This record gives sequence, C-alpha cells and structure tokens, in this order.
Amino acid sequence: PSFFTGHLIARFGVEKIVASGLAILAGAGMVALSGVELEHFFVALILLGMGWNFGFIGATTMLAGAHEPHERGRMQGLNDLLVFGGVTLASLASGGLMNCSGGSAQEGWTAVNMAMAPFLVLAGGALIWLVLRPRADTA
Repeated sequence: PSFFTGHLIARFGVEKIVASGLAILAGAGMVALSGVELEHFFVALILLGMGWNFGFIGATTMLAGAHEPHERGRMQGLNDLLVFGGVTLASLASGGLMNCSGGSAQEGWTAVNMAMAPFLVLAGGALIWLVLRPRADTA
C-alpha cells in the first residue's frame, strides 16, 4: 500500500488515513481472534500490513509537518529509533505472553491479540486530541 498511501493522504487528509489505519488494525485483531485457521492468519496479516502502513506513513507525514526542514532528519531518525525499538520489545513480549498466558496455544493467541487493544485506544485518543485541539493562528 505504500505506493498509493501518499496519494490517499493528499486526497483525504492525514488524520483520516491514520484513523483508517487504526480501524484496519482493530479489524486485523478481530479477524485474528475469530479463529486459528490459515484463512484467519492470511486475512489478519494482510489487514495488519495495511493498517500499519496507513498509520506509519500517516504519522511520519504528521511528524514532518510538525518540524522545520532542518529538524526533520533528526526527528525522523529519533522517531524511527523509538518506533522500531518499540516493535522489537513488542515482538519479544509477544513470545512471553503467548507462552505464559494460560495453558493452550489458543489462550496465548487470544492474549497476544488482546494486548494490542490498549495501544489502539491510546493512539486513537492521541489522534482525536490532535484533531480537536485548538490551533494557534500562524499569521
């Protein structure tokens, strides 16, 4: 989706694309929670990739717009460090959560997928705040 995400952002606005990404990620979680057959994994991974792409590209666009041109490189590097460091920690934690959340693989899979809910709520709340906050006039 990266080939057309920028065009979607230009057409619909970055906030709508990020919100769509969060909704798609929630859909990926629901599909993953609905079963452990191959079809569930396949559809959930496609939705996960699309949701991640919309969220990541959208957030990167927001970050670039929030900084002066001479700051953007450093901020993008710091952002990438924080994002992918967080992804690394989440990957490691998911293995522990999968292993220690009950007895069966189904219970572990449920716990891993439910663990994304608070992060989606947090990101959605941050997006709502960004959209609704009063903006200073830049005259």
